[in-house]
Parts: sequence; structure tokens; C-alpha cells
Amino acid sequence: MSDLINSFMAFIKPEPAPPPGMYHYIAPQEDPLNFRLHLRVEPDGGGILIVNAATILHLNETATEFAYHMVHGLPEEQVIQKITRRYKIAPEEARLDYRDLIARLHSLVETTDLDPVTILEFERQEPFSGDISAPYRLDCALTYRLPEGIPHELAPIARVTRELSTDEWKTILDKAWLAGIPHVIFTGGEPTLRPDLPELLAHAEKIEQVSGLLTTGLAFSEPAYLNQLLQTGLDHILFLLLPDKPQSWQALENVLAADIYAAVHLTLGASLGVPANDLLDRLAGMGVKAVSLSAATSDNLPAQELARAHAAAIGLDLVWNLPVPYSVANPVAEETGHAEQASAEGRAWMYIEPDGDVLPAQGVNQVLGNALTGSLKDLWKATR
Repeated sequence: MSDLINSFMAFIKPEPAPPPGMYHYIAPQEDPLNFRLHLRVEPDGGGILIVNAATILHLNETATEFAYHMVHGLPEEQVIQKITRRYKIAPEEARLDYRDLIARLHSLVETTDLDPVTILEFERQEPFSGDISAPYRLDCALTYRLPEGIPHELAPIARVTRELSTDEWKTILDKAWLAGIPHVIFTGGEPTLRPDLPELLAHAEKIEQVSGLLTTGLAFSEPAYLNQLLQTGLDHILFLLLPDKPQSWQALENVLAADIYAAVHLTLGASLGVPANDLLDRLAGMGVKAVSLSAATSDNLPAQELARAHAAAIGLDLVWNLPVPYSVANPVAEETGHAEQASAEGRAWMYIEPDGDVLPAQGVNQVLGNALTGSLKDLWKATR
């Protein structure tokens, strides 16, 4: 009998894995949640799921396969059949996992002010690991100009002699989305000095990219400008606090009152003015949920370590994988305690200067080519 079963099983084709690529889902009009999903399946079977062009989830192989079938509108029973055949698990176990994924996605859709990258303890692929098909993010330096009176410890690169036009930046955003890059961060310099920032944010929203802003935030002391950016589709803010400027604190209060995820960055050094722990306590008292820390020089690394410990003790989340100017010691390796920086730069993200030149990351002065004239995927592959 076993020979007969083996012969029969030989004719049953194994369930194929989801093919790598980008997939899109829009909820039907009758669905009260009215959400949309983008799924990028990687060659190794893992993936990233973009929820409402505002939150990015890194998924392991099983979760990616669940999401793939959901995006394609497959009925639950068929999803369960495919999963049980492929992974040899009990149908009820697969059903519970699938319904849990759907419930978590609904929670994401209904919750405001979410971290843009990792949420709700999904079982997920470790960020920056595996065989990825494109970077996760582009850091777009719109300008190297800064507001008057703001020192620039890292002087703008002398080779950058012009700024891209609005249409040129839109072309780069389009190329990024077509290359499978779901996340852009507008940085600088000070990106709010560009009058076309609202238009660029609106364009990123139109093509359904997740968009962030790294800013001193001084322009947000006037709530009307902040509201304008929120209306265009801005998803998250990394706020570079200037502790000695009352205008900066007022702007932060306005950001915290808005419906947007915001983290606060502090560069530890002589210019900070007051003890870092006092600043962290004040931020926590204002309602800040997340902070990013970097060191102005290597001499400030011990202070950075102490500040990290204090932030954890008072319940502040640590944001570690966003670009941070105005510092010498890059926050990524320091804040995680892992040696991920070398593998992540130019792999998980890339950096575009104001003239379109592409670098592996902010502060890594290796020009790979120009985003206007070259393929972003080809430039990215050159770093691997």
C-alpha cells in the first residue's frame, strides 16, 4: 500500500512559492476600513508589506505567503489548503495564523501615529537580512542649505553645485517606485527651505510611497505649514531638536499635537547645552514616544551610551535606522549594538544628494552615479 501511495504522491505537484515581485490590493468600496496594500516578495521568500502607503512590515516566508494570497483575493479555505500543503501544518494552525495576520492588519489600519517600519510584533524577517531585490529606502537630500543661525558641523560637499528641479525630483521618485523602493525620506540640509516640499510629498503620496521628513522643524512653529504637509500625505517626522531655541520647542509641541508619528533626534556634544538626561526627561514629559541619538564626535560616545540607557529606563523607544546629519559618529551601529551598518549602507538604503548624485548612505562620500541618468537598481547593485 505504501508503494501505491508513494506513486500517487509523485504525480502531485508541490505548491509553488509566491513569485518575487510587487503586488497591489485595494479593499472593495463596501469595506469600511477602505485600506490598500502593497506587497514586495523577495527572491528568498520573505517580503515587505506596505499598509496604506504609511507603514512597512518586514515579513518572514510564511507571513509573506499569507499576505500574497490575501492580496490576490483568494478565499480563506483555499489559502488554508495551499499553506497546509506547502508547510505540512495542521489546517487549524494555519487558519489561526491567517486570521491573526488579518486582525493585526486591521489594527494597523485603524490605529494612528504608527512607527513607519515595525509594528505590533509581527513575526517578521529581520530587517536588512536575506536576498532583497531593491533597497528599502531612499534618503533624498533636497538641499544642503540650512536656516540662518544653524551651524553645519558637516559642511556641504563642494562638488554639489546645483539643486534638482521639482520635476527632476519627481522623476527620481517615479524611478524609485518602479524599482520597488517603497520608502523615501526627504532630508538635507533643511528640506523645508524648498518651497516645492509639499508638492514632492504629494507626488510620493500619489504613487503610494511611504514618506518621511528629517527636519529641524523650525518651520512648524507656525501650525499652518505643518498642517499643509500633513494634508499632502507626510507619514512620519524625525525632528532634530535645537534645545537652545524656544522656537524649536514650540514647533515640537505642534508636531506632538498633530496626527503623525514623530521621533526626536539629539546630537550629543558640547552644543547640547544641558545634560542629555534632563532633555530626555523633558521630552518624555511632553509625550514624545521615540528618540534617536548620535554623537557629535567620538569623544561623546560614552555620553551617548549613558543617554541610551536612560532613554530605555524612562520608556522611550530608540529609533536607529533613519539618516541623521550634524554628527560624526553614525547612530546606526552605536545605537543597535550590532555591526549592521556596513551591510545596510548601500544595500537597505541609498542616499541622493541635491544634484542627484547617489551615495551608499549619508556621509559616505562614494559617488555611485546619478539618479537622473542611471538606473537606481544598477547603481544599487554596484554596491553589493
